[in-house]
Order: sequence, then C-alpha cells, then structure tokens
Amino acid sequence: MGRLIYQERHVLDVEDRLLSHLRVVIMNKLRRQESFMLMAPHPEQGALSIWMHPATPIVMQFYGSRAPQLDSELIEQMMHDASGPNGLILASTT
Repeated sequence: MGRLIYQERHVLDVEDRLLSHLRVVIMNKLRRQESFMLMAPHPEQGALSIWMHPATPIVMQFYGSRAPQLDSELIEQMMHDASGPNGLILASTT
C-alpha cells in the first residue's frame, strides 16, 4: 500500500499498482501544465476531491519492493478521464 500526500496534510492510501498508474497520469498532466480534479474514496472522510495543480506539492510514497507492471490501456483511460469534465474518479484505492 502506497500513499499520495497532497499539500503535506492530506493523505490518501493507495495500492502500489494503482499509485504507479496514477503517478504516470499526474506526471504527464502536470508536466503539460494541465490541472485536473482527482476524486477518491477516503475511509475516514467519505471522499476527497483534490485539485491537482503544477504548483502544489505532491508526494507519492511506495512501500512495495518492486515496481508494478504498467498497463498502457489503463493509463490511457485514466488520462482521458482526467481531461474530462468530472476529472479522474477512483472508484477504489485498493
């Protein structure tokens, strides 16, 4: 289980494989200066809606010893969703 830490105060636990895919999406969107909304379930706070912006500090912490295999189709779908009107919605973080 990895962690996405946003603005040093919001922590979202995310399974390493999903976090690896999310890392590629975030990296590509923000490198292009494209902000987007990320919505994810949170066990204690219902759901978090996070505005991902190039100027906002983001830390991704991975706990697994090996990098998961990436699925290019999943990354492509996540990129498409992130560019849509509702942003990227994670149905689950595990």
